[in-house]
Amino acid sequence: MENLSKRNTRMAKMAMLVAVSIVLVALIHLPIFPAVPFLEYDPADIPILIGTFAFGPGAGILLTLVTSILQGVTVSAASGVYGIIMHVIATSALTLTAGLIYSKNKSKKSAIIALVAGTLAMVIVMIPANMLITTRFMGLTLEALMPFMPWIIAFNLVKAGINSVVTFLVYKRISPFLHR
Repeated sequence: MENLSKRNTRMAKMAMLVAVSIVLVALIHLPIFPAVPFLEYDPADIPILIGTFAFGPGAGILLTLVTSILQGVTVSAASGVYGIIMHVIATSALTLTAGLIYSKNKSKKSAIIALVAGTLAMVIVMIPANMLITTRFMGLTLEALMPFMPWIIAFNLVKAGINSVVTFLVYKRISPFLHR
């Protein structure tokens, strides 16, 4: 019975992180670079990264999937299936990489390494993802997309970087609540 209670408590905490993520997107979404205003920063990945650090990389992927789908049919419905797919790919690269590294050694140094590696993984994964998926969903040729690639790379670096820094700054303050 205790196992079921712990599992239910963990699921409730993860559901809370999903809700916080969606609320953050509803409240905060702004363009970073005026030249590409359709690339908007949002802090949705912060609660997902916090959940990943608290509950492991598998939980991070689950949080990513649930958040992406719920966000994609509510506060970010305008981006539709394309937005859901891109969010799943980007955030999965970030959380899986960071979660795998952090789960091996839960220290400040490991957290920094994990978040930097996760940020770089997101940037790298989103290059081919945009080349394959954005061209199909937006009806662009690869040649038409290529002038935007430096902006896309910079956007992913800034977005993941900000979310990683904020996660690093708040995780230790929040983790006691998540581990109760």
